[in-house]
Amino acid sequence: MSLQHYPSIDELRAATEGLLTIQDDRVAILDHDAIRGDFIERLVRTAIFPEGEVREAARWLIRATAEALDAYPASIHDVYLAAGRGEYHNITTPAMNIRTLTFDMARAVFRAAQRTGTAAFIFEIARSEISYTWQRPADYTAAILGAAIRENWRGPVFIQGDHFQFGRSKFQADPAAETNAVRKLAGEAIRAGFYNIDIDASTLVDIEQDDLVEQQRNNYEQTAEILEYIRAHQPYGITVSVGAEIGEVGKTNSTVADMDAFMVGFQRELGRRSASGANLVGISKISVQTGTSHGGTVLPDGTIKDVSVDFQVLADISAAGRTKYGIGGAVQHGASTLPESAFSTFAASNAVEVHLATAFQNAVLDSEHFPSDLRDEIYAWLAETRASERKEGQTDAQFYYSTRKRAFGPFKDQIWGLPQETRDAIMAELEPRFERIMRELGVAGQPQIVTDNVQAIGVPTTAPAALRGVTA
Repeated sequence: MSLQHYPSIDELRAATEGLLTIQDDRVAILDHDAIRGDFIERLVRTAIFPEGEVREAARWLIRATAEALDAYPASIHDVYLAAGRGEYHNITTPAMNIRTLTFDMARAVFRAAQRTGTAAFIFEIARSEISYTWQRPADYTAAILGAAIRENWRGPVFIQGDHFQFGRSKFQADPAAETNAVRKLAGEAIRAGFYNIDIDASTLVDIEQDDLVEQQRNNYEQTAEILEYIRAHQPYGITVSVGAEIGEVGKTNSTVADMDAFMVGFQRELGRRSASGANLVGISKISVQTGTSHGGTVLPDGTIKDVSVDFQVLADISAAGRTKYGIGGAVQHGASTLPESAFSTFAASNAVEVHLATAFQNAVLDSEHFPSDLRDEIYAWLAETRASERKEGQTDAQFYYSTRKRAFGPFKDQIWGLPQETRDAIMAELEPRFERIMRELGVAGQPQIVTDNVQAIGVPTTAPAALRGVTA
């Protein structure tokens, strides 16, 4: 059976006895081995499932303990600028969206990274995923850093807000309200240790305009607006890695001319906003459309349609981004349903980052170890509650494939509560895939691109009053 969370502050405080002490808002470790056992697993569950002061205390304790063990949230900004200076080539950072079993899956990723000598990898979650997986930024950080503690990971942990996206219809109805919603989410994420944020205002591109710069106006203006907010709220000593996006995933393929149009307007906008002395640091990467779509295209039998990626788009935009603007290069979205054997082509194209999500979701739900009765319950719930999302002519296989991600929030307790042996069996299937991805993308055996460019920056956080009595 799965471990349960600590139900109260008193029980949490009692569990720390002999393991750690708290003084001056910092944790001192007394028993390293015991910290990494049942204690951290129960602490992660306490940081995610209950409400109230015990959850907040657990979240702080995970972050402070991780820092005491040399695992800390970090920005990949300087790594990507090194790529922009031509200091490394043919290396693509995997950015992995974890929608369920976050603690277990992150553990598998850390183990794969340790075995392959990989330091550049990102855990991310999109604005939409935060909603339907019921994982707020603080939940996500707690699970990721808890996994780092459990697997004795030392060094930077890159956590990213993916697709902090503007809703087109919401922006058209009330631009200020939608901008404020993205701004508010960015602030929440930064406080939780997300020091990498992808702003996605590509939904606002107006292709009805003849001039390319005018097409990108709403995009670059709103990207600059959120970037300015991020720079004003990032912790001292940390430059949050910020990405922009010029082509909405699943739409028309991007071009170098599109990037140039965006950058002309964006740099002009940054200059205007920097006139008061802010001297805003710009983006480190740019997301493009190359022919993929999120989740892939599902055929009537439930299989995924083969997709043709225009790798030349990636290569051309990455080259132009590096030589003209000094950024790391182009980012590929919607790639996880491609054959992993093709991933080496992303590295060969100098894509700076590739985003992977749906394949990991599928590996969990389609695993022979995932309980069939729970899967049936999920599908019955989808048929009852998400019927309005069923498109005309969709088969059952297409409908369930396209909607089942919506079940991760409502079924979070049941999935996280699967027996340990079940979760371990699923992760045993996933872990080799993480290793292969790291090798194919060229990040395996290249830890120096991180160690040479990322410094440990401690971010002070105040211990909850309920834990201040945990002293030696």
